Order: sequence, then structure tokens, then C-alpha cells
Amino acid sequence: MGWIITIIIGLIAGAVAHRVLNSRGGFLGSLVVGLVGALVGGELASLLNLHVTGGILDRLIIAVLGSILFLFIWKKMFK
Repeated sequence: MGWIITIIIGLIAGAVAHRVLNSRGGFLGSLVVGLVGALVGGELASLLNLHVTGGILDRLIIAVLGSILFLFIWKKMFK
């Protein structure tokens, strides 16, 4: 069940990041951006000593912020 929640959070985070940065991305693109963004956001939260309780809303916020950061850097590198 944890993997299903992670995939759903990744999809939502990727879709939000694509919308915020006015980028294109389909289902798979949103999933990849969201999952990578969740990893990036989780690492940044740990580096900044942010205490995340592990709830769905916390995970979603961290994943969205990480996804936006990841997609922003990706667009700057390959544009």
C-alpha cells in the first residue's frame, strides 16, 4: 500500500510542478518528475533538519517543492 501512495503523491507533485513552471509533461513525465522531486525534497528536508512527521500532507508538500526545484534546474540545464 505504501508504494501506491508514493506513486499517487509523485503524480500529484509532478503535475503541480509542471503547472507551476508552465511545462509540458504527460502521465509518465509527471510521475518521474514527482518521484525524483520527492527524493530531492526529502534530501533537502533532511539537510535542513526539517522534522517531517511522515503524514501524507507533509510528504506531498515536500514532494511538490522538490519537484518544482528539480524541474526548474532541469529546464535551465537543457534549454
